[in-house]
Amino acid sequence: MSRIVPMVLLLWWLLPGGLASQYMPQGDKKTRNYQNFSNKPYYFGITLGYNTSGYKVFRSDDFILNDSITSISSPRGPGFNLGIVTNLKMGEDFDLRFLPTLSFADRRISYTTLSGVQDVKRIESVFVELPFHVRYKSKIYRDFRLFVLGGAKFTFDLASNSRSRQAAQLIKVAATDYQLEYGFGIQVFFPYFIFSPEIKFSHGLGNGLIYDRDLIYSRTLDKLLPGTITISLHFEG
Repeated sequence: MSRIVPMVLLLWWLLPGGLASQYMPQGDKKTRNYQNFSNKPYYFGITLGYNTSGYKVFRSDDFILNDSITSISSPRGPGFNLGIVTNLKMGEDFDLRFLPTLSFADRRISYTTLSGVQDVKRIESVFVELPFHVRYKSKIYRDFRLFVLGGAKFTFDLASNSRSRQAAQLIKVAATDYQLEYGFGIQVFFPYFIFSPEIKFSHGLGNGLIYDRDLIYSRTLDKLLPGTITISLHFEG
């Protein structure tokens, strides 16, 4: 992550936001596709994405006292997203974006016992996500521009096991969460649509664990903070 941010800033200065934009006026024929969208105050689209998600694990005091579990971790699991894009322009450089999304995620918590056996608990989720983002865009260059974004989202897990009959065999997790999001990407303008690949990072603000004293896997935990990396492909027009 520490290497990604300097790379993006360097590209931002070298390409659309820096030297190149000084020699390429927006009315140039090499930005002809951009002209088809430059006067639109808003537009819509669809988004497809791949995500990988897990938890930041905080162990409880009971973890030290227990005599059966030696370590706890959260390996990332795969998933995918499908959603709708709504984009409102706020001047030339900023956009306000709302992307209601259906997200399928596979989070895992791995316990290693004293005998060396790994017991992996899978938490499969189907999230309804309601993210709001503010996006800042660079100057246009040859029908390309870079952007960065930030915002927040509300998530609701339709497959939450917090009330299910199988909860006694699983880790109980909260059905709702608020998360901070930030990311970056690039816009590519085609004659009839805008293609925008994007990388986004999400960090949960609330404790995802529902503590249950009767479950040994639960009482060795103090807090679970969800985190997700999403690679999205937006098609807008």
